[in-house]
Amino acid sequence: MKCKICSKLIIGRKDKLFCSIRCKNYYHTNLRRVTLEASQKIDRLLHRNRSILLEIIGKNRKQIQVNRIILEQKKFRFNYLTHYHINKEGKTYHWIYDFAWMSFSDDTILIVRKPEN
Repeated sequence: MKCKICSKLIIGRKDKLFCSIRCKNYYHTNLRRVTLEASQKIDRLLHRNRSILLEIIGKNRKQIQVNRIILEQKKFRFNYLTHYHINKEGKTYHWIYDFAWMSFSDDTILIVRKPEN
């Protein structure tokens, strides 16, 4: 079998993936770096979306209905969310941390804040 990094022939156990500690460290260091870069990019987008929702709903309101154009003008990224929930009526809440939004057919968006416990 050959090393995943340098393609040298591996001597030793059959399940070894790397020929040396150096190749193994190189692989895992780069894997962590690439993973961190990707997760930081996504996290920035999620934080930006949350900030937009907070700006629209304000500090004290529990919910508000706005036109979809308002979110689009603020460059809200609808594809980035932390999770979703489908209620009893079959409507989907798209969550971004402690805020959720639900889209209606008339281009209205309902924004809600998670109730405090």
